Amino acid sequence: MTDPDLLRLVEAVIFASGEPVSERTLAAYLPDGANLLLLLNELEGLYAGRGISLVRRGQGWAFRTAADLAGRLQIERSQERKLSRATVETLAIIAYHQPVTRAEIEEVRGVTLSKGTLDILFSAGWIRPRGRRATPGRPLTWGTTDTFLDHFGLETISDLPGIKDLEAAGLLDPNATAGAYGNRAFGGGALIDTLPEINDESDDGVEVYESALDPNDQP
Repeated sequence: MTDPDLLRLVEAVIFASGEPVSERTLAAYLPDGANLLLLLNELEGLYAGRGISLVRRGQGWAFRTAADLAGRLQIERSQERKLSRATVETLAIIAYHQPVTRAEIEEVRGVTLSKGTLDILFSAGWIRPRGRRATPGRPLTWGTTDTFLDHFGLETISDLPGIKDLEAAGLLDPNATAGAYGNRAFGGGALIDTLPEINDESDDGVEVYESALDPNDQP
């Protein structure tokens, strides 16, 4: 039998360390003549079959979750991702003017659209390709999905608020509607206050996902 006090000491040193503890480090805590390997073997046996196991990692020792329980302890967390202003405006334009091409989105916004903007909306399941426009180059058109309707509590796309509704709710400046948004472009600003929180004012910094666009989809 090993000395119970020495066994507890080795246990405490390993438990208190966030990284595997080398045998040299453990030996420094023990008196001369103490059999470290015997202590480790006994400690390993004491934890056998329990929720925590004593395991060897290279030249060190550590307490780790029992291998057969690891899968049952896995926790998945949902992480909210804030949308940039460019992404919110793009979604609003698509919602109000679908089916709409990339070039038409850029015309409404007045700036070049980052490829990553459409990719983010596509990966979220809020937009999908709606076929090709019968114009030169046959550009791809985009529209919203049922996932978009479900997320924003809409039964159909016709349930989107109109200009009068947005003005009444204070989400759209009635004096800016004609001048800033235009008759076909009001969607670019209309939904901004009803969509997820914005943390950006431009296309800069939009995270680019693996492209969901057709390589021929050029304005």
